[in-house]
Amino acid sequence: MNALKNKERRPVQKTRSGADSRPSRGHAATKSEPARQTGRSQEKTIKQAPATAPAETRALLPRSGERPPERVPVILESSGAGDFHLIDSGNALKLEQYGPYRIVRPEAQALWQPSLAAHVWEKADAVFTGDTDEDGMGRWRFSEALGETWPLSLLGIDFLGRFTSFRHVGVFPEQIVHWKWMKNRIEEAKRPVKVLNLFGYTGVASLVAAAAGAEVTHVDASKKAIGWARENQALARLDKAPIRWICEDAMKFILREERRGNRFDIILTDPPKFGRGPNGEVWQLFDHLPLMLDICRELLSPKAIGLVLTAYSIRASFYSIHELMRETMRGAGGAVESGELVIREAGLDGKTPGRALSTSLFSRWVPA
Repeated sequence: MNALKNKERRPVQKTRSGADSRPSRGHAATKSEPARQTGRSQEKTIKQAPATAPAETRALLPRSGERPPERVPVILESSGAGDFHLIDSGNALKLEQYGPYRIVRPEAQALWQPSLAAHVWEKADAVFTGDTDEDGMGRWRFSEALGETWPLSLLGIDFLGRFTSFRHVGVFPEQIVHWKWMKNRIEEAKRPVKVLNLFGYTGVASLVAAAAGAEVTHVDASKKAIGWARENQALARLDKAPIRWICEDAMKFILREERRGNRFDIILTDPPKFGRGPNGEVWQLFDHLPLMLDICRELLSPKAIGLVLTAYSIRASFYSIHELMRETMRGAGGAVESGELVIREAGLDGKTPGRALSTSLFSRWVPA
């Protein structure tokens, strides 16, 4: 497959003064329910939340000072990543290549007509059918019997693809632009770097960070997701990497870390718009995001490298999370850059540029 081709297309205007479409994937750390849980030997390594976990919260802290300068809009684009590329899209569908398999999945933002002929789409190895709502469950239709899992690789990290009832296959490749940024910052730091990965899903981002030399704390509320992540850790030959796998509600975890005075240099957070934690905790993005970011700011180290927020499947402009990030980071200096993650079609050969498909919103604070 082609190597990753990432582009950061920034606006023409200069930085202004600071004066001035992914589904519900579970609670504070779960993106989707992977197909199965791994064995007991792996479950023993998972830190569980208490059997009865009372709801925890705190008030937002007052912030003063100037808002960080802004860079908007920033479009972070991928045209391919390791074993993945977007072949074609249209008619509310997308045709993707994941390793040896061609996959068709719903994509509401593909409003146009497909570029490739119908017979190309008909040769797909797997097609997701059923509920077309992004929160809905469904099933896969296969052209022939396929294995439960198959190997994939991104940024040199080997991991497992798996067909789930929530249409996902274990990775969101558009986020590789964030992961590549993180990898570069860790390697450039020339010092120990601590990374917190909230809503960590199957752990690919955590493994990228660990392979770059970071100490990683990975939080997800789904036992199945963490079991899958541990499988990926073994496949990536990073068994001895300093990764803590935490199965817990993310809000409870970060509140506790704040009380303990723990700090991180990089925080990645990719919350669902709605979900439930392991003890019935309810997460609503618009209700809980301001406090979550507020706590994350307190968890940033004095030499912080960045705070990254990605949001899927919400009816909002990127400006909504952009302005929230700027308010949260008042007085912190640095800059806030926000916009969209997009994947560009690359054709059957993975080399023919086509249309750009928007996948999610993001906002990222970086120091000066």
